[in-house]
Amino acid sequence: MTDSSALDPEDRKIVTLARSARARNGVPEGAAVRDETGRTYVAATVALDSLKLTALQTAVAMAVASGATSLEAAAVVTEAETASDADRAAVRDLGGAQTPVLVAGPDGTVRTTIAAG
Repeated sequence: MTDSSALDPEDRKIVTLARSARARNGVPEGAAVRDETGRTYVAATVALDSLKLTALQTAVAMAVASGATSLEAAAVVTEAETASDADRAAVRDLGGAQTPVLVAGPDGTVRTTIAAG
């Protein structure tokens, strides 16, 4: 477990944004990513009959659609213990293997930080 007070303020911000998206939309996951310019993209789980995306996949897609060329960091708020392989792959595709992925519980406490690679 990572002490949230020890987090960089910008990382704490994306965890807070991800937690807010999850709570606001009443979905299993919320996520946020920060691009190479410091812009943030916030998303929730997409669960349509014809389209299923995790919150982190959706946040990465939003960043790409907005012209981001890289990621500095990603955060997901979830009940799961870690980020899925599909989530890490999406972050890796845009940010590279060393992009940190912060995984937090519903209360916003960061459980772990893993590399996308």
